[in-house]
Amino acid sequence: MKAVQLVQHGTPGQFQLRELPDPQPGPEDVVLQVEACGLNRLDLWAESGELPIPLSLPRTLGGEVAGRIVDLGDDVDAWRVGEKVAVQSNLFCGECEFCLRGDESLCLQGRLLGIQCDGGFAEQVVVPWRSLVRLPEGVDFATSAALTLAGSTAMHMLTDRVEVRPGDWVLVVAGASGVGSAAVQIAKQLGARVIALASSEAKRSLARKLGAEFTVDSSRSDWPAEVRRITQKRGVDLVVEHVGGEVLTMAFTCLARGGTVVTCGATAGKEISLNIWPFFVKQHRLIGSYGRNRTDLTITLEWAACGKLKPVIDREWPLAKTPEAFSALRERSVLGKLIIKPGA
Repeated sequence: MKAVQLVQHGTPGQFQLRELPDPQPGPEDVVLQVEACGLNRLDLWAESGELPIPLSLPRTLGGEVAGRIVDLGDDVDAWRVGEKVAVQSNLFCGECEFCLRGDESLCLQGRLLGIQCDGGFAEQVVVPWRSLVRLPEGVDFATSAALTLAGSTAMHMLTDRVEVRPGDWVLVVAGASGVGSAAVQIAKQLGARVIALASSEAKRSLARKLGAEFTVDSSRSDWPAEVRRITQKRGVDLVVEHVGGEVLTMAFTCLARGGTVVTCGATAGKEISLNIWPFFVKQHRLIGSYGRNRTDLTITLEWAACGKLKPVIDREWPLAKTPEAFSALRERSVLGKLIIKPGA
């Protein structure tokens, strides 16, 4: 099979299109023919070598996989060759105390597909059978690849880690990104008044089309003041944050009393300085969110099937053009998601 592998870290890193042996399933694995795989900020972080977890090279990146089953391990009874599936990218053991209660995002033995094992920027990939979810009728491979990581991340944030009440003000950081574009739609469906933060008029226009009531230019240094102006100085009830660094710090200045920041990313910086006085006086909350549970992924696909959540796909790229797709994402010229299609 063909695969694009990262062979040296950097910005940009060095990739090679390689011919590799077809993967063989272990007893509890399946092999998928990859039909589509989404590109994410996590892949850029892996490319640069700045992930806080070990990553051995060469590595086939890509965690947002949709495809068809082509081979089964000897102990796999729940699946059949030919079934169309999505993959839960935070691979889980299914046996620890957290998995047994349905909190796979907290798995004690969790691994990231495309980081700690080879992922979907290839014609085939091998994954544990328990990580699969069937694609509902009406959800194609590209839609799945645009939503199963980024969309389910947003679903986990907004329906598992926090509660969104009708009428709440919700600020979505990077509202035209993969996570952001899903978060705008989910928050709107839950009855929130959505403000989206974005760096260009094209991105702000997209956020408005997805349901944002207001948009704010994130390239302005005073964007928190604009958020407070929109809410008549009250502030927002919730900030959906997935950038980290200074943006996370500034998010607190947008909060109403009793408000919450939920965060799932740190591509702009892993460490922040926080003024603790307003944090406890205004009874703010900072909540971490990581990956997704199986329920989150199932709901994400069900919402897509009934039209409540729509994929936002900027472009689709053939496997050989994967490095060019990385460049486009790195340059922040993307509206929504980039999809790699190995069979194109």
